[in-house]
Amino acid sequence: MRFSVLIICIFFALNLEAQTGGNTTFALLDLPFSARAAALGTDFISVKDQDLNLAIANPSLYNAKMHQQLGFNQAFLASGINYGMVNYARKFKNDLAGGASIRYVNYGKQERRDENGTSLGEFSPAEFIVGAGLGKQLNPQISVGANVNFIYSQLESYNAFGASVDLAGTYELERANLLVTALVKNAGYQFKSYTSNNRGSLPTEFQLAVAHKLKHAPFRFTLLMHHLNQWDLTYVDPNLKPTVDPLTGDTVAVKLPGFGKKLAHHFTYQAEILISKNVHVRAAFDYHRRQEMRVATRPGLAGFSFGLGMYFKRFSLDYGLAIFSVAGYNNMLTLTTNLDKWRK
Repeated sequence: MRFSVLIICIFFALNLEAQTGGNTTFALLDLPFSARAAALGTDFISVKDQDLNLAIANPSLYNAKMHQQLGFNQAFLASGINYGMVNYARKFKNDLAGGASIRYVNYGKQERRDENGTSLGEFSPAEFIVGAGLGKQLNPQISVGANVNFIYSQLESYNAFGASVDLAGTYELERANLLVTALVKNAGYQFKSYTSNNRGSLPTEFQLAVAHKLKHAPFRFTLLMHHLNQWDLTYVDPNLKPTVDPLTGDTVAVKLPGFGKKLAHHFTYQAEILISKNVHVRAAFDYHRRQEMRVATRPGLAGFSFGLGMYFKRFSLDYGLAIFSVAGYNNMLTLTTNLDKWRK
């Protein structure tokens, strides 16, 4: 009951508005900053283990098992663009745990030109997030947490600054291998915009996720429900026009997305195969991403993502591959270690 009240209060207090890609600023807030998240559909918020990288998105996952964990994350995109994160977590007294992170996006070298096409040299646009978070275990089942992020963006001679918060609550029933979590992410404000009188909104989003580990099989399944603060995520091509049936002569209206399709856009299906204590295989399918990013004539594996996690004595190594379309994908590597293990 306390968990339900908490989530309801968070949702209504923020008065969330409908916002999707292209209508908001600081899009780097929505990037997957760990290989595990990239392998599981970009947003993965529903496992409470020693992986400190998951708490960057869901601060209620901070826990004592993350004490002295240090993470290095690096993604590689096309055209020399890359981004990454360094983060650290530790436990505190009174069932508290928290961490800090530095995230960046490097857009590579770009050529500066004037209105006549004359070259004026090069510039290197970049964006940064400096953040910190704290989570508290209220009782054996319920935990809550909050992240605070400060965002800076420098694009040629234009710059912007803002701040965001993430608020989350998690309910975990260990005897049933069940976890339910709710998250409000990227609620914040752009204090300084790139140009005057052009302040943008942050990509605020409400998410719910349910994860279940099978008792007698090495499978963990998660259903993620995203963008719950906006019902209609579908896109209708404005260039589509009504057609005429050649047999009857009747006008055939443009078919609009129905209830089922609108509902499907909110789900991401995630799975981890725990082959052994040291090897985990991951895969996910995001219906919304597939519909928005696929090429109609060659949809390929758009919307799918895959990955692998390998755990060694002193460190773990993760790889994630997120496929956006036949023309674009994201490779990501994560190296995580525990500083205490190097002192023994």
